[in-house]
Amino acid sequence: MVGTTNNMTSITSVPRKGSETDLDRDAQALQAAVADLVRVYQFRDRDRICCHDISVTQCHALEALVEHGPMRLSELTERLFLDKSTTSRVVQTLVKKGYVEQRPDTTDGRATALHPTARGRRLCERITDDLVEQQKQLLQDLDAEIRAGVVNVIRRVARAADSRFRSGVSVGADACCAPSGSGTACG
Repeated sequence: MVGTTNNMTSITSVPRKGSETDLDRDAQALQAAVADLVRVYQFRDRDRICCHDISVTQCHALEALVEHGPMRLSELTERLFLDKSTTSRVVQTLVKKGYVEQRPDTTDGRATALHPTARGRRLCERITDDLVEQQKQLLQDLDAEIRAGVVNVIRRVARAADSRFRSGVSVGADACCAPSGSGTACG
């Protein structure tokens, strides 16, 4: 069942298995919940991260390099779900600010690999610490079991979405951002 509180959609109960109608309803509820969550986090992240002198996209790029180690531009492009020219501009800005450096790739001397600098690692750590502190405030009133469940569900949905998008299974261009019954499908 879906309810609305403070302009945020919440799922109060979702059956595990059911009819196609149940699946449709649950998919609509998930879309609304994810859209709400993404919208809130985008604005929160924009305000928090930008105070550290980088954009949200630059932060995601830096975080990918810190977490997954040096990589070529093409791999970073794939991780960020961006096109190569956008990723290139993001990286150029991070290089200019001293957060990322380009070095010869160890497996192919003709190519370059992107490496976070010590300064970039420190910035990523500061941003992460700030955001984790916010998460603690959100979770503090929930029981430990609920907290673990929330994290587990979000991780599973994120992995499933990542897997589908990387395999090329996603929404067609004609359906992207098409109007729906309650606003737009964007989010």
